[in-house]
Amino acid sequence: MSNLSYLEKLLDGAEVEWKPLGEVAKVKHGKNWKNLDFGDIPVYGSGGVMGYVNKYSYNKPTVLIPRKGSITNIFYLEKPFWNVDTMYYTEIDSSQIVPKFLYHYIKTIDLMSLDTGSGRPSLTQAILNPIQIPIPSPNNPKKSLAIQSEIVRILDAFTQLTAELTARKKQYEYYRDLLLSFPKPAEKQYG
Repeated sequence: MSNLSYLEKLLDGAEVEWKPLGEVAKVKHGKNWKNLDFGDIPVYGSGGVMGYVNKYSYNKPTVLIPRKGSITNIFYLEKPFWNVDTMYYTEIDSSQIVPKFLYHYIKTIDLMSLDTGSGRPSLTQAILNPIQIPIPSPNNPKKSLAIQSEIVRILDAFTQLTAELTARKKQYEYYRDLLLSFPKPAEKQYG
């Protein structure tokens, strides 16, 4: 079965409407964290977790999109977090789009091609908000969310499988090196 026929089967005749990111999610700025107390809430910057604080900036499922620096370093979070000003968070309209569906779709976009920085890679809200996001069956929200959830389920299964394969490869390399580390023969002395 080709990929297209699988997608057609999943859509089951439903149309797809392309909506700007700004219509399905609000892209929001991060804030300074230097004056917050230490805690157990992770602080995200474009490079990942930078530390931990006692307050959160948002506590619902979200997609973090870097504003500066490592602009391809996208994160999906379901737990409270704080984000600094090099990282956007998204307030997702979950009546239109499954948050993790948005995450998987954003990961397909070549964000480097949208870079506005002259030295350090940068993304602006003006660049992000018009990005077109596919919404299957837009006139039937229940069906739309079900289709998106199925796509997420499939992609998450592959993500888990990929992580498992990576771990097994590292395990193999460790044991290969350990099991094949025979002592080298002593150099023969001539003369």
